[in-house]
Amino acid sequence: MVKSGLFIAFASLAALVSVSTPAMAETWAHKHPRQHPVLAREHRQIKRINHERREGELTKGQARAMRASDRAIAHQDRADARAHGGHITKREQHQLNRQENAQSSAIGH
Repeated sequence: MVKSGLFIAFASLAALVSVSTPAMAETWAHKHPRQHPVLAREHRQIKRINHERREGELTKGQARAMRASDRAIAHQDRADARAHGGHITKREQHQLNRQENAQSSAIGH
C-alpha cells in the first residue's frame, strides 16, 4: 500500500518535470562536484529499478515512472545549481536527499 502511494506521488512529480539522460547527469556531476553525490545516487537507484524490473518485482509502468521520478530529481538538482551560479546550497542538497530517500524506499531492497 505504501509503495503504491509513493509510486503515484513519484509518477505525478515526474509528469511535471522534464526529463534528462544519465549521460547529461554524469557530465553535470563532473563539472559541479557538489551535485556528484546526488547524481551518483540517482544512477544507482536507476540500476536498482532496472534490477527489480528484471526480477519481476516491478511492472513495466512502475519502473518507467520510478525512472522518470529519479530523472526529475536530477533535473531539480541542475535547476537549483543554475539558480546559484553552478552549485547547490546545503538546504537544497538535503531536500534532494530526502526525495532520493523516498524514492529508495519505494524501490525496495
